[in-house]
Amino acid sequence: MGRDMEMRVREREPATLGDEGASAVEIVGATRQFGPVVAVNEVSLSVRRGEVLTLLGPSGCGKTTLLNMIAGFELPDSGFIRIDGRDVTEVPPYQRDTGMVFQNYALFPHMTVFENVAFGLRMRGLPAAKVKDEVGRALEMVKLSGLGERRIRQLSGGQQQRIALARAIVIRPKVLLLDEPLSALDKNLRGQMQVELKELHQKTGLTTVFVTHDQGEALSLSDRVVVMNRGEIQQVSTPIELYRNPVNSFVASFVGEINRLPPARHMRRGRELLLEFPQGVQLVTSAPPRDFEEGRKVHIFVRPENVTIVPAVEDLRPNVVRGRVVTHIYQGSHTVTRVEVTGLGPIELRMRGGEVMKQAPVGANVGVEIDLSEAVFMSE
Repeated sequence: MGRDMEMRVREREPATLGDEGASAVEIVGATRQFGPVVAVNEVSLSVRRGEVLTLLGPSGCGKTTLLNMIAGFELPDSGFIRIDGRDVTEVPPYQRDTGMVFQNYALFPHMTVFENVAFGLRMRGLPAAKVKDEVGRALEMVKLSGLGERRIRQLSGGQQQRIALARAIVIRPKVLLLDEPLSALDKNLRGQMQVELKELHQKTGLTTVFVTHDQGEALSLSDRVVVMNRGEIQQVSTPIELYRNPVNSFVASFVGEINRLPPARHMRRGRELLLEFPQGVQLVTSAPPRDFEEGRKVHIFVRPENVTIVPAVEDLRPNVVRGRVVTHIYQGSHTVTRVEVTGLGPIELRMRGGEVMKQAPVGANVGVEIDLSEAVFMSE
């Protein structure tokens, strides 16, 4: 990239990037286009030293392309990328000091476990004794000591994933890049590896950029989450902030399960907000922080855990509406129940255990209590 281009990009660099000393990776105005498709559109992002930052979004949103630009496998059409304060926009991958774990692990099947993990160290010309020590330390860190002489085909999927991690961390990279590394594992093993990835990060403190489409992984593993859609960043937040305060309807709908109620007209009533829905249904809440225009419609998003079934009564108390149970889906620790609610349409709720299936069988008329204290409000 020419100097003139870099100066033009610097002029639009956002102030939120922070100083270089606090950032392990800086992406400024990065755009990548494949034919008519804009995969990444003028993205600017800073990855803090020592954090786990997750790129989350649906297939085709640009998250893997962005990761590949950090790794050097894709070059931005415009913008630039720094790693540890150094402009690496046109630096080849093997000179960027990053470690990468691919979705399919990309291990060398003709090599032993030891040879796979040692590959990067040998390419750097380290003496044999040093290579042996470093490989032993990396295998111990991923809990696979003693397996150095095994062939890759003799390992389970979870063991192969650990070997790929060991190969990436043994070179002590400035940035660890993970491209959906758990997607090939079964559900139980995936949960176990999430715990082990957390423990590994606590041991190494490596700056990590993690790509996933799994919201659970993103919320459980990350210090911050970047939600992407159509090549653009929608929100960058901590997992708790992201879950509780999505900035737009896409983020609200994509991150976790959520009920989107029909648009409601609202009016202030003292310190409360009265919400009017179809068929005369009304809900009441303390006024949300946003200053909505009186009489305009608002969209309300409510998480399933904030909805509860209560006995049907004639005189319903505030925020309890009538409904009919449509389905129960038993999940062991909880049951997902769908209720058709008058004026609000289908609403899903999540209750512990399976007692709700006996208390409110399919077809039963019930009361549905909606807690709006943690609801998300957005203007139409």
